[in-house]
Amino acid sequence: MGLDTPLNLPRQDYWLWRLVATGLSFALFGLGGLVLRVLVFPAQRLLPGDTRTRQRRARRTIVHTFGLFARFMIRVGVIELDFKGADRLGRPGQLVIANHPSLLDVVLVGSHIPDANCVVKHRLVANPYTRGPVQSAGYITNDESLEMLDHAAQALRQGDTLLVFPEGTRTPLGSLPRFHRGACAIALRGARIVTPVVIHMNPRSLTKGEPWWRVPRRRIRYTIEVGADLDPQDWLARDLPPAAGRKMNDFLHSYFEARLAPDGCPGTRNQDAHH
Repeated sequence: MGLDTPLNLPRQDYWLWRLVATGLSFALFGLGGLVLRVLVFPAQRLLPGDTRTRQRRARRTIVHTFGLFARFMIRVGVIELDFKGADRLGRPGQLVIANHPSLLDVVLVGSHIPDANCVVKHRLVANPYTRGPVQSAGYITNDESLEMLDHAAQALRQGDTLLVFPEGTRTPLGSLPRFHRGACAIALRGARIVTPVVIHMNPRSLTKGEPWWRVPRRRIRYTIEVGADLDPQDWLARDLPPAAGRKMNDFLHSYFEARLAPDGCPGTRNQDAHH
């Protein structure tokens, strides 16, 4: 960089094109959801198979669609993606726990999990663009009830890979993730393994309440890292479920804080990650 280069550059990195491409991306996403609901899933229901077979067929279709959408956003220059360890996702009984910095997290992580089940917000059932995929895939809607926890644990026990974002909403700007304990309660009830996935995003964009057209000055870069597997039995061997869930949740907080604090988020507790 030359000495005469401004330190605070204006909009760059093909900003105007990225604005157009971002709008096109989200228009395609909405159109794709309607096509799946109106054409694809009704046709799939005509194929032979029980409810679970139909759900898994729908999930594979969604994962494939997510992959196409992610590749489109990369090709048109909206985002860059570096996904490390994706080959360790998709195992039977695996609970995948990820932080949630942006609107695209479920697409980017879910596109790398074959036949992924997912805990989603209850309001997605009422959204015309997402209702079809959620219902056809048999995704678990998060109404924060004990029945939901049992439903999720049962999905793990029968061999699903379950993707959960324990924050319940996108991480606020300038903050570190704060997890609800429901994910740990699910893990202790039914997971064979728990795999943390840390999502780094720079610059932050597509946060809660932020419109899609507020495109950042430069291209968004995602770095997604799959961490080492955790065994829920390690916590159950020491404590009964309520205490074990709290300690597991504390461990996950420390784990994610230690890896996300270098992103410039204040407030890390800097605790040792021991359980």
